[in-house]
Amino acid sequence: MSEYIFSSESVGEGHPDKVADTISDAILDACLTQDKRSRVACETLVKSNQVVIAGEITTKAKFDYNEVIRKAIRGIGYVNDDDVFHADKVFITNLLTTQSPDISQGVDAVAAEGKKKAEQGAGDQGLMFGYSSNETPELMPAPIMFAHRLGRHLAKVRKAGKVAWLRPDAKSQVSVRYVDGVPTEITNVVISTQHAASAKHKTIEDFCINEIIRKVLPKGMLNKKTEFLINPTGKFVVGGPHGDSGLTGRKIIVDTYGGMGRHGGGAFSGKDPSKVDRSAAYMGRYVAKNVVAAGLADKCEVQFAYAIGYPDPVSVHIDTMGTGNISDAAILNAVCKVFDFKPAAIIQTLKLLRPIYSHTTNYGHFGKTTDLDAITWERTDKVAALRKAVS
Repeated sequence: MSEYIFSSESVGEGHPDKVADTISDAILDACLTQDKRSRVACETLVKSNQVVIAGEITTKAKFDYNEVIRKAIRGIGYVNDDDVFHADKVFITNLLTTQSPDISQGVDAVAAEGKKKAEQGAGDQGLMFGYSSNETPELMPAPIMFAHRLGRHLAKVRKAGKVAWLRPDAKSQVSVRYVDGVPTEITNVVISTQHAASAKHKTIEDFCINEIIRKVLPKGMLNKKTEFLINPTGKFVVGGPHGDSGLTGRKIIVDTYGGMGRHGGGAFSGKDPSKVDRSAAYMGRYVAKNVVAAGLADKCEVQFAYAIGYPDPVSVHIDTMGTGNISDAAILNAVCKVFDFKPAAIIQTLKLLRPIYSHTTNYGHFGKTTDLDAITWERTDKVAALRKAVS
C-alpha cells in the first residue's frame, strides 16, 4: 500500500503578490474592452503606499490607468483607514512603454525577413503544462482545490461585512493523505488571516475553524487527528503591501495545480493571449481536462513547447502517470487530431480576445466551473470527439 501526504497553498486577494496580479489583469481587461488586438505585458510592484506598473503595452484603448488601479485595489478591500495601503491614497508610478517591434513582427500574421512563416507566431519561446485529475468534481488535485475553497469563503465573509475585524491579506494551506493514489483524509489545515488590532487570537481561531474550515471542507475528510493552525505566529495585523512587497507572477504554483502538476515557469497575469505562457497553459488545461473527462485516463499532464515567432509547437507530450486506459501514444494521437495548438487557433478556440482575465486572477486559473462563458478552458465539450478519435 502506497501512502503519502501532499500539501498545497492558496493566497487571498489581499496578499501582496495577488494585489499585483489583480492590478495587472485589470489593466489588461481595460485594454481589451476597447481594443481586442491590444498587446499587453503589464507587471506591477506594490509596497507600502506605492504602486509601480511597468512593461510593454501597444493598444488603441484610451483610459485612466490610475483609476483602473484604484478601482482594482478598492475591489480587493483595501479601504480601511488603519491600513497604510489604501485605494484612494496610494502613489502610482507608470513606467509602461510600447511593445518591441522585433517581437511584434514575430507575433503578427505577416511575412518578415528571417521569419519562417507568415502566420501569427508564439509571443515567446518556452514550455507550458496542463494537468487534470479525477479526484475532485472539478477534475483538479484535491489539496489545491481545498485550499482555494478556504480562501474564497474567507473573502466572501469579509466582503459581506459580517466580521468587522477581517482584513484582506490571507493565506490557506491544506495537507491531504493519499492511500494508493486516492485522497483519504485531511491531516492539517493552515489559515493565516490579517485582522484588526482589536481582534483576539481565540476569536480568530474559533471563527476560522468553525465558520470557514468546517463550512467548506469535506466533513468525511476531517477527523479528530486533523491539526488546525490558525495565525500560527499569534498576530497578523500588519499585512498586504504594508507588510511585504508584491510582484506580478510570483504565485505561479498557486495559480495552477498546487505543485501536483509540473510548471513551465511562465506567469499568467497581465499578459494578453498572444503570450503562450498564458494561452497555451490554458489550452493545456483544456486538453488534459477533456482527456480525463472522456475516461481515457485518471490523470493527464500535457506539455507544449514553442519558439518565438513560429506558429506550430516544437513538441507536444502526454503523460498519464500510468493511469491511462489506453496507451499515452494513442491518447497523444487523438489529442493532435482533435485540437489545434497554433497560437491563433488557441485564441479562437478559447475565445481569448475578451476582457475576461479579472475572472481568472484569484483562487486559481483552473478549476472554476461556475462561469464557463468566460473560463472556456474548463469546458469538457471535446469528450465525444476524443472518444471517437481513439475508437
